[in-house]
Amino acid sequence: MDFVADQLFDGRKIRSLTVVDNYSRQCLAIHVGQSLKSEDVVAVMNRLQSLYLTVPDRIQVDNGSEFISKFLDKWAYDNKVTLDFSRPGKPTDNAFIESFNGSFRDECLNAHWFLSLDDAREKIEHWRQEYNSFRPHSSLGGLTPDEVGKGKEKPTNERPILNL
Repeated sequence: MDFVADQLFDGRKIRSLTVVDNYSRQCLAIHVGQSLKSEDVVAVMNRLQSLYLTVPDRIQVDNGSEFISKFLDKWAYDNKVTLDFSRPGKPTDNAFIESFNGSFRDECLNAHWFLSLDDAREKIEHWRQEYNSFRPHSSLGGLTPDEVGKGKEKPTNERPILNL
């Protein structure tokens, strides 16, 4: 999980919480708001838990205030999830989300003017669905993230570990 900042056409700031499964490369969620807090992170995790009927064993995060909060810590404890914090100043500790966020910025955020928060949510969700469904990845043996996430075999010797 990580955050990406951008702005609307009129200069108002927006933030996006990106949640990516490191194994399948699926973007499970992009939550967009103007001011996102740890409560928003937990709400997204609860929504994903309801949707997938599971939680990951481990979540890789940086040391942002939303991730080191008591609110997220309690959620992780209650759900037996390990929060794996990256070392300060070491974005390569969470390379998959950093790579995803680069693609998200280049292909979506930099490609659109967002007229409102709702407009941003709509365009970002459309991009997320396209990213998961229609874009094969060389690291996935030419499969899309949705194909790997739905059980098609990933052609490597990696063990599946769900890391959001």
